[in-house]
Amino acid sequence: MIDFLADESCDFAVVRALRNEGYNVIAVAEVTPAADDEDIIGLAYSEAKILLTEDKDFGRLVYAHAHPSGGVILIRFPSNIRRTLPKVILDLVRDMKQQLVGCFVVVEPGHIRINRSTVE
Repeated sequence: MIDFLADESCDFAVVRALRNEGYNVIAVAEVTPAADDEDIIGLAYSEAKILLTEDKDFGRLVYAHAHPSGGVILIRFPSNIRRTLPKVILDLVRDMKQQLVGCFVVVEPGHIRINRSTVE
């Protein structure tokens, strides 16, 4: 099963939904609030967890700075349709499972981009 690390920017409804489905999700807000982005992505990588975030800075870390990543799911959802977000993420995880490991995934309403060429 896939494990996740949820950045503080990640909507907590996503964390609850994944936990309710039996996924192991560590929330940064619960264990190390206000952690630095580099520390967060490093922790996710060292513990083989996929990072859940809404912070575009993680794209910079992965692509511009070639920071190792075990996978990132970047959530880009406007406030007017956020109620659908937990289901979208659950469907993505159920459908893609292990295929998400090592990928940089951008989730937007009606569109999911998966880049399988991230740095590992």
